[in-house]
Amino acid sequence: MSKIDYDHTHQCIIITPTEPPHDEDFELWSTLFLHSDDIAISEYSAGADRHQVRFSYSQQTFNLNYEHYSQSIWINGEGPEAEHLLAALAFYLN
Repeated sequence: MSKIDYDHTHQCIIITPTEPPHDEDFELWSTLFLHSDDIAISEYSAGADRHQVRFSYSQQTFNLNYEHYSQSIWINGEGPEAEHLLAALAFYLN
């Protein structure tokens, strides 16, 4: 179970899982977290300290980010139309 909060000030959704995923498990964790008929995952990329999953929801593109040093997980929208959907996406993911 994860806590999902929309942060209007920073235009992102902050995700706080009960147990953060390990670095090597983030791709699987993100696939399970985003599993839905209304969400389509398009790309996964892994870096030295940050992983990112690009996905679409309501015809807009978003990024699910994971920084393993701080164990921070958040979603941001790509562009103003996606940013306007962040609150709806947070509600949908809850």
